[in-house]
Amino acid sequence: MDEIPRRLTEKPSWLLTQLTVHARRLVSERFAEAGARGYHYRILAALDEFGPASQADLGRRCRVDRSDVVAAVNQLAELGYAERTPDPDHGRRNIVHLTKAGSRQLRRMDKLLDGVQDQLLGKLSAEERATLVRLLGRVLADHEAG
Repeated sequence: MDEIPRRLTEKPSWLLTQLTVHARRLVSERFAEAGARGYHYRILAALDEFGPASQADLGRRCRVDRSDVVAAVNQLAELGYAERTPDPDHGRRNIVHLTKAGSRQLRRMDKLLDGVQDQLLGKLSAEERATLVRLLGRVLADHEAG
């Protein structure tokens, strides 16, 4: 393997970027096995945790662009993992619901993603993983706060 300049390997931003490349590849490969995509997981997870929601709310909550939410919800509905019903309080808006098949798919995707975490972070102990998640969460929250 080529040597990497120390200036790079000492920068968390560079390390995070490199790790992101590996994480995206692994997630994409695993989710492809289940005929799914990352957007699917985000939306199914939000519906499972927070209940039915409008597409706009899903986009904000999952940090997915509105047009991508529409496409992902269309795919999830075609697969039987989600369904849309008219919002009784807003004539032009639909509410997206998780189906039983969607809950099963989410559990399958959880298992696949757990495998990715193990592959990506296999050299870290459970305690080190928890610390990493906590620290990354703090940094992200700080940047999202403004």
